[in-house]
Amino acid sequence: MPKLTDKVAIITGSSRGIGRAIAERLASQGAAVVINYARSEQEAHDVVEGIHASGGKAVAIQADMSVVADIRRLFGQTMNALGRVDIVVNNAGPLLAPKPIVAITEEEFDHAFAGFARGSFFVMQEGARAVPDGGRIINISSVVTALLAPYSAHYAGSKAAMEAFSAVLAAELAPRRITVNVVSPGVVETKMLRGLPKELQNMLEQRTPFGVGRPTDIAGLVSFLASEEGQWITNENIRCDGGIR
Repeated sequence: MPKLTDKVAIITGSSRGIGRAIAERLASQGAAVVINYARSEQEAHDVVEGIHASGGKAVAIQADMSVVADIRRLFGQTMNALGRVDIVVNNAGPLLAPKPIVAITEEEFDHAFAGFARGSFFVMQEGARAVPDGGRIINISSVVTALLAPYSAHYAGSKAAMEAFSAVLAAELAPRRITVNVVSPGVVETKMLRGLPKELQNMLEQRTPFGVGRPTDIAGLVSFLASEEGQWITNENIRCDGGIR
């Protein structure tokens, strides 16, 4: 029995990878989903077509989550197309190359924080304005903020900011029974993982007892938090990481 019937979910950065898996899972549970993309138009429309073919409801909306005006337009277009927003999954962000702190340029630093820190902040802001009482805001971070691996300062730092924003927003929205949580994936089969140097990939995989995860592993946890069963879970950072240490 679908658990999210009549709900509307925005999943940022959902044309591929973890975002796509989350969108497909929520759609399979009855939610109408917004497939957000910045540049991957064809991939986004492929996701929409696949959801439609499975009997679900989805629309694709282009918006760059590093641009605040685009974030606000995304929410406005969603309201116009679907009438409401019940669930916000804050997933989008740029691909970043691992680098030591001494080699990170000002432009690379700003790029990381525009996507993962500033972008996630204003997605949460719009979510807080749009989501009705009892809604859900779910922020996708990373176990890197706990592992603090070398060459990850710009990534870990910008994701840590997202986690701080999430905790503050959870307290602010508690009177409205809106849950705000963080999901922190570990080593998952994505384009980002395969863009890392091979030796770093091998090290991460060796530290993960369950091996490399799939985007659907993350989607299952997000689906639970978005459902009625997740109504008493808020201000948590839940690691979904295959036991990485």
